[in-house]
Amino acid sequence: MTDMGPLHHFPGITVECRDDGMFLSQRHYLLDILDRAGMRDCKPCSTPMDTHSKLSTADGTSVSDPTHYRSIAGALQYLTLTRPDIAYAVQQVCLHMHDPRDPHLAAMKRILRYLQGSQDLGLHLCRTTPIDLTLYSDADWVGCPDTRKSTSGYAIFLGDNLISWSSKRQPTVSRSSAEAEYRAVANGAAEACWLRQLLGELRCPLRRATIVYCDNISAVYLSTNPV
Repeated sequence: MTDMGPLHHFPGITVECRDDGMFLSQRHYLLDILDRAGMRDCKPCSTPMDTHSKLSTADGTSVSDPTHYRSIAGALQYLTLTRPDIAYAVQQVCLHMHDPRDPHLAAMKRILRYLQGSQDLGLHLCRTTPIDLTLYSDADWVGCPDTRKSTSGYAIFLGDNLISWSSKRQPTVSRSSAEAEYRAVANGAAEACWLRQLLGELRCPLRRATIVYCDNISAVYLSTNPV
């Protein structure tokens, strides 16, 4: 084996070593996506998506080049490795890759405009104490206008560092917001259990239980009931 020194670059990811930790960025990869989309000089916007509207499968007309749409959507998926702020927006546009339409393309372009104005953002990993796992979960109840399925989301912090996150449509229809939130908590807790086991195998076991935050009282009561 050869020691090649400190890590500086991983495919598509630039690693900047700092006194207090590491900064992971995909700025060059982001600029390449903007070039491929023909939006290198686009006007930036402040948010990655419009929260007041929902993307539907049947809205609008089909795009002229669905292959290009799928290519950009796939590239954005890899960009979420260091940009958790666009995870939900990217998940929404990727749901329609089988039949992309004009509203879906407009939503994708909004993500690209947001990235244009936030090129220097990335993931900061720093030294922190104490080292505990903290989980934040949420759910968008019946968020899909077509299937009425909800979207689960969670973010897991190890100390002050965000190490795992997800935005994913639930496989079944939830009949209440409590059920949707409970599924989100369950998915996040499963990921937290896996992370605790991984840290144990790396000889860095956690001494305290993982704290889980949820903003639904009914889901909290369900989670604390072992029955």
